[in-house]
Amino acid sequence: MLHSIHDSLEPKLITLFRRQGYNRSDFIADAIAGLAVAIVALPLAMAIAIASNLPPERGLFTAIVAGFLISAHGGSRYQIGGPTAAFIVTVSLVAMKHGYEGLVLATIMAGIILIIMAFFRAGELIKFIPYPVIVGFTSGIALLIAFSQIRDFFGLSIETIPPDFIDKLHLYVAHLGETNFIAVILALSSIGVILLAKKHLPQIPGPIIVVTLSALVVWAFSLPVETIESRFGSIPSMLPTPVWPHITFDKLRLLLPDAITIATLAAIESLLSAVVADGMSGTRHKSNAELLGQGIANVASGVFGGLPATGAIARTATNIKAGARTPVAGMMHALWLFVFVLLLSPLIIKVPLAALAAILMVVAWNMSEIKHVREIMKAPRSDRIVMILTFALTVLVDLNFAIQAGIALASILFIDQMMKATQIKAIQNEEEDPDSIANKTIPQEVEVYEIQGPLFFGVAEKLIDTLMLFEKPPRIFILRMRYVPLIDAAGLHALEVLHERLHTQNTVLILSGVNEQVHRFIHKSHLDEKIGHENIVDHIDKAIKRTAELLYP
Repeated sequence: MLHSIHDSLEPKLITLFRRQGYNRSDFIADAIAGLAVAIVALPLAMAIAIASNLPPERGLFTAIVAGFLISAHGGSRYQIGGPTAAFIVTVSLVAMKHGYEGLVLATIMAGIILIIMAFFRAGELIKFIPYPVIVGFTSGIALLIAFSQIRDFFGLSIETIPPDFIDKLHLYVAHLGETNFIAVILALSSIGVILLAKKHLPQIPGPIIVVTLSALVVWAFSLPVETIESRFGSIPSMLPTPVWPHITFDKLRLLLPDAITIATLAAIESLLSAVVADGMSGTRHKSNAELLGQGIANVASGVFGGLPATGAIARTATNIKAGARTPVAGMMHALWLFVFVLLLSPLIIKVPLAALAAILMVVAWNMSEIKHVREIMKAPRSDRIVMILTFALTVLVDLNFAIQAGIALASILFIDQMMKATQIKAIQNEEEDPDSIANKTIPQEVEVYEIQGPLFFGVAEKLIDTLMLFEKPPRIFILRMRYVPLIDAAGLHALEVLHERLHTQNTVLILSGVNEQVHRFIHKSHLDEKIGHENIVDHIDKAIKRTAELLYP
């Protein structure tokens, strides 16, 4: 038992070093990838801190300290950690209610909660958060992030931004007449540069082009727009001395709900990022080790004057595309950021806030999950209701309450579906089943698996995990679904992921025994176009006939 716990919590860095070693070629590749990620992370770290109503150096401290420790102690091979846009709303709200010292203590408490979650293997439980809930709160956060940037995007002279969405809306409308059109032009131009760079110069991160060009333009033409320097003054060129906050029982009790919110969000975001990294690279992360690394990093970030940290999907993707080989790349990204802060602080403060607002607007759009929202809107009504409710509560009430309410509603609706769909009947002897595989001739190049029961969010992960059982990918994978009475958005998503991963292995997916209801949702989601209409059949005999057509054309 203890050995199993140790294995699940062992950092991916140690596991890789023990299994495959580390050489000079690996270090050079990791150092180059780390530099590419640091260039992306520099403007984002500052923008996220400023959007949270905090000085920009807080974001940089977080990226350096937490970014290093997440890679060193985490469970993902390519994860890049640091401040993320998902935390903006929560961080600004906690800092406004309890001051920066309260935020620091809440961050440290969240880190301790994450460490406890790791030891209790809670990493395996995160996957049971329903897919529509994740899409709903992620889309809600994206809207709140975009909304929080209106002040700097339009150059409005507002001292303090209220945390409530409706209060923000009233305040923006009241000050709309103060719009600085130069700031608006600068922000729109920045978005244009990011989009053009992505299309024509994909090897150069758009945000670094934006901050460089916008700072030069504002300096050269003395444009009347706010910069980091005009609002915050200079930023330190060294990390601060670590300080442990003053702790009382009353403070701990007061901050516990916020700490739980931060820990929950950090866990979900980091594990989602790790799953994305696995999908891009074909690796497999260790979820409990990832939570442990996130916990250690958040405790250290608080002590060093930073913000809450988690895995950053965009930076992690950049790391993989830049050719990283091990978690050392993430550690190098933190060291490169430290070098930037050490040498470039006088230049960094010249960046206009409108440009940073534009960067976060693009981040918010990328977070908005528009594609996934469209998918769920074609899924069963229960999934649509859960997503819309979670989205609305995230925007109008509170993130933590939104997740709780979304999970509760999804569970209730799921139980209702199970009661309607589940039938009690005698178990037939498999030998008496005329459609049993034992009575069929299956070619050696074909693997046949069967799902018995609804394909929903609790089963979707297991479906994808079946691919890990193959030592050698089959030429054809038949998935029997004759006992699948219904499917939800997560099940549709799992089928799509299964098809994509099989396709990369040159394996054809055939769905057999698909009933009318399940087929209707597969059609509405356009998944049948990806899998192929001819590869979705209603009986195993037709599936076997299809394998013959593919194997012996």
